[in-house]
Amino acid sequence: MSPRFTDALREASEPDWTASVEHRFVREIAAGSVAPAVMATYLVQDHRFVDSFLALLGAAVASADTFEARLRLARFAGTIAGEENTYFLRAFEALGVDVERRIDEPDKAPTTGFQSLMREAAATRSYPSALAVLVVAEWLYLEWARRCPEPLPPDFVQAEWITLHDNPDFRDVVAFLRAELDRTGPAEAERVSDFFRRAVRLERAFFDAAYEA
Repeated sequence: MSPRFTDALREASEPDWTASVEHRFVREIAAGSVAPAVMATYLVQDHRFVDSFLALLGAAVASADTFEARLRLARFAGTIAGEENTYFLRAFEALGVDVERRIDEPDKAPTTGFQSLMREAAATRSYPSALAVLVVAEWLYLEWARRCPEPLPPDFVQAEWITLHDNPDFRDVVAFLRAELDRTGPAEAERVSDFFRRAVRLERAFFDAAYEA
């Protein structure tokens, strides 16, 4: 039996995929030992993706080829705009990150790169291209989060960042996104593969950037 299309994309993205899901940040958050300054930097930068990510989800909704897919993607967009965004606000308060820092802190290079990649994928008006970036953003996070053992860290900032990316609903979302890319991606395999590989490289660089002064 030939491998799933998404499995082949993941394998082609090595060594960046494994370097991401086994990153120092992943090991430290599993242990509850991410330094507050690192966690604050990471979350400030990650929160910058919400706007572009919602735009990318909107592009996927607009270009999806089935009504069922549109509904599923729209429900997921509601989760990002609601539960996940609320987590960010609570985490910023706990970490002492004020509104001025959230606005004024410059984007790191991987942040700028990922925002640009999401806009580029959205602009293609191609459902598989949008899915390629969405699958990386969600599947890679599920893969690192599921490596974090019980019990979770006592600090809610770290514990909830794990559970946001490893829970039954999120696993269902990732399964849906992968299945959709398996179904539609082979028709645009070259472009999809390019988006997928670039997204994985940026994920690895984003983790690295959290530790940069």
